[in-house]
Amino acid sequence: MKNPIACLFLLIFVTGAAAAEDAPALYQQHCAQCHNPDRLGAQGPALLPQNLKHLKKKKAIQVISQGRPATQMPAFGDKLSPKQIQALADYIYTPLEKMPVWDLAAIKASHIIHHKAGSLPDKPGYQADMDNLFVVVELGDHHFTLLDGDRFEPLGRFPTRFAVHGGPKWAKGGRYVYFLSRDGWVSKFDVYNRVWTAEIRAGINARNLAVSHDGKTVIVANYLPHTLVLLDAENLDPLKIISAVAEDGTSSRVSAVYTADPRHSFVAALKDAPELWEINYDETPPAGFGQWVHDYRPDSGELEKGGRFPIQRIRLARILDDFFLTQDYEKVVGSSRAGGTDVYDLDLKRKVAEIDLPGMPHLSSAITWERNGTRVLATPNIRKPEVTVVDTNTWKVIGRIPTQGPGFFMRSHENSPYAWTDVFFGPNRDLMHVIDKQTLKIVKTLKPAPGKTSAHVEFTKDGKYALVSIWDMDGAIVIYDANSLKEVKRLPMKKPSGKYNVHNKLGRSEGTSH
Repeated sequence: MKNPIACLFLLIFVTGAAAAEDAPALYQQHCAQCHNPDRLGAQGPALLPQNLKHLKKKKAIQVISQGRPATQMPAFGDKLSPKQIQALADYIYTPLEKMPVWDLAAIKASHIIHHKAGSLPDKPGYQADMDNLFVVVELGDHHFTLLDGDRFEPLGRFPTRFAVHGGPKWAKGGRYVYFLSRDGWVSKFDVYNRVWTAEIRAGINARNLAVSHDGKTVIVANYLPHTLVLLDAENLDPLKIISAVAEDGTSSRVSAVYTADPRHSFVAALKDAPELWEINYDETPPAGFGQWVHDYRPDSGELEKGGRFPIQRIRLARILDDFFLTQDYEKVVGSSRAGGTDVYDLDLKRKVAEIDLPGMPHLSSAITWERNGTRVLATPNIRKPEVTVVDTNTWKVIGRIPTQGPGFFMRSHENSPYAWTDVFFGPNRDLMHVIDKQTLKIVKTLKPAPGKTSAHVEFTKDGKYALVSIWDMDGAIVIYDANSLKEVKRLPMKKPSGKYNVHNKLGRSEGTSH
């Protein structure tokens, strides 16, 4: 071939093709030891498209080349060529050919006991109002800060697993917090002693977790594999694996799972089938509760019928991608990405209303309050620039509050006259609207950090202060007087996301998600 341009293009093509062909071998040589030979994760996170959803490929290339600060991820820029790094990035964003298995043996093999239950002091090792603490998740460098809600001073900063997801859950009167990573790692933290006590990997790609009201049982909702995993909260020993299989045999991801305290149950929605499950967690379930499904015994892993954690199924009009439990835990309000919002009665086990909520309301962030003698529900919307207010007696929309962009999080407090909502999506993401809960009017629009995303408000236990996250690597927690709406303090943090107050969460405040 005498044409030099053609020769150059051929060389580039052959080199690129060779790098792509070598990607599995490169992965086994450089990545498998930490990330699992099958990309399912081990010491390092799982490298699957589902788990890398929030990491753009360009950023992944940078991480492979330069490493990740404050982690054990090394830099490969001096060992691999740019084409090899590109090929590795393409490879880890390629779906697996078949559904991965994460069974009882794999779960048990991952179990880590740092401090066995009962081995640590039963009193806090520091002075603070233990009922007004916050955990603040810092996504930027995979840490969390334990924050004193009176003085607004950190009580410690601790490394977490990669990509904590779904909201940590407080339990046992505020002594323990349970964290879940996108990779399915459940980590138990002792707030009194400020140490991790136990960890276990309950799945490959997890959505969220919930803890029973008595603090005895933890449940994990998984995308991969299609399971719900129940753990003994004390040392995170596995109790049961429930396959997420609908009545028609459809194997499904689990959208989310929440605790319904007065019902002594967990409520879960399937992502790929129109079913809602209520799972009783009493040690002796009510006679005749629900219907049994095939599941695993923790002692042998063999299939059986019956046992603890019976399931009551409710057939739905459509698949629920997001849902909200009413304050009395009698009804579920659920929305679908395909459109439509329905209300289901858990006792009647059927649909009782439909709500006129176009777009994609973010119901897991919805809140309620009393207004004109009735309880109303308010929800931001991921697709529409509005907050919608609904009368929960009639399920009719009574207010549509225009916002300067679609929102993600909404919060309030029983002692506050205001509800706060962000403008998470679009060019006005640096704004935070403050809404009067009685007039349904925006009374003030704050801009805590111009050009940076404002998100996720959480209140102190008395409702006197509101904490706002600045979602940026050079971010902060901004503390406002919740009545005057003036800033009182700012704490620098690395892309802080959710902040969770122990009193508001365990007290099931009407102003926060449960």
